[in-house]
Amino acid sequence: MPLLIVLIGIIVLLILMIHFKINGLISLIVVSLFVGIMEGMPILKVTKSIYNGVGGQLSSIALIVAFGAMFSKMLDECGAGQRIAMTLVQKFGLKRIQWAMMITAFILGITMFYEPAFVLLIPIVYSISSKTKVPLIVAGFPMSVGLSVTQCFLPPHPGPTAVANMYNASVGKTLLLGIIIAIPAALIVGILFSKTKLVRNAKCSIPEGLTAERVFSDEEMPSFSSSLSIALIPVVLMAFNTFAEIILPKTSKILVYTAFFGDAPIALLIAVLISMIVLGIRRGKDSDEIMKSFSEGVKSVAMIILIIGAGGAFKQVIVDAGVANYIKNIVGSLNVSPLILAWSIAATLRICIGSATVSVNAAAGIVLPLLSLGNVNPELMVLATASGSCICSHVNDPGFWMFKEYFNMPLSDAFRTRSTYTTILSLCGLAGVLILNIFI
Repeated sequence: MPLLIVLIGIIVLLILMIHFKINGLISLIVVSLFVGIMEGMPILKVTKSIYNGVGGQLSSIALIVAFGAMFSKMLDECGAGQRIAMTLVQKFGLKRIQWAMMITAFILGITMFYEPAFVLLIPIVYSISSKTKVPLIVAGFPMSVGLSVTQCFLPPHPGPTAVANMYNASVGKTLLLGIIIAIPAALIVGILFSKTKLVRNAKCSIPEGLTAERVFSDEEMPSFSSSLSIALIPVVLMAFNTFAEIILPKTSKILVYTAFFGDAPIALLIAVLISMIVLGIRRGKDSDEIMKSFSEGVKSVAMIILIIGAGGAFKQVIVDAGVANYIKNIVGSLNVSPLILAWSIAATLRICIGSATVSVNAAAGIVLPLLSLGNVNPELMVLATASGSCICSHVNDPGFWMFKEYFNMPLSDAFRTRSTYTTILSLCGLAGVLILNIFI
């Protein structure tokens, strides 16, 4: 019965979001209330559980997402992202244009959200296509794949970071393991799959009115070395902390400092401060202009932060109502890997709901009890859940429509390309998790 109530709650969530078009924040809170009351919890305990869930989930996630948005905005508005893209295109040449766009998207995608990074890079794709006669899909498809890979697998993006917080997993270790999975997945989908007729024969063109995004002149952009080094600051700090934890003894005093500077919110804050000075003040921007950009960046992710908090509320209600133990007992009798179960639940929700952020948070609340079933690596559980949440992007996903409209594709071709490549990415992620699980 407890599990049946959760399943009914999931159905209610789907109806609210798909049929009534209610956003994820309201839908998740309503479903959390419904599940808690139906499970027999006192009303005041349900609300307290929701508040605790939101607060616990956003304890560090809010700072990560906010600082990430500020950092992303700075890289965009100073021309650093464009400098990285144009330099790599020049270095690789037209014959390897797909590699150039893939690597560019991967680098920028680690710290930039899919939508702003896509809007930043698409004018460059248009320019390359129009000036060199390289088909638009050839230059643009690897770019979209590279951004999707990082959004799906790698902290500090909201999905994997939020799940890492729920599972009490190391963000740094999740990042390193995610990169190990993300690189081959990006090559398989962005390079190999892009050469298939399914992708090459897709009809697309530069749409009228969508070429006006700002393109910086060479003098306006920072140097390539500055742009690249600043873009990678958070990754380097988090990775250094993870390596220090592996190499140094636990009694080492150095670990105190590496843990501080390698903590995701602090690493991003450092990146924001350095970018503000190097890419902003030193290049003629005043503080008011920079702060206005930062405010706009945070506004763009406010709903994402709230949805993540609502996902934490749903998780906490499941735990406090005793459903977590019930799920653990049921699943414990099944001869199925918790990693596969985590991926399957997240994938099902993603296909139905569309929002990867909502899907991964809702799935994590259900999957959380599986961590205590045995020797399951929490970082791999994060990646399994996140992989499931990126499957089969289609009409209920805003990213699907962005891809379709910017490439000016017929709906059928958008299905054949976007929906297919996100599904392959998800399966590559699951395969990578299962392979790593053999060795970890």
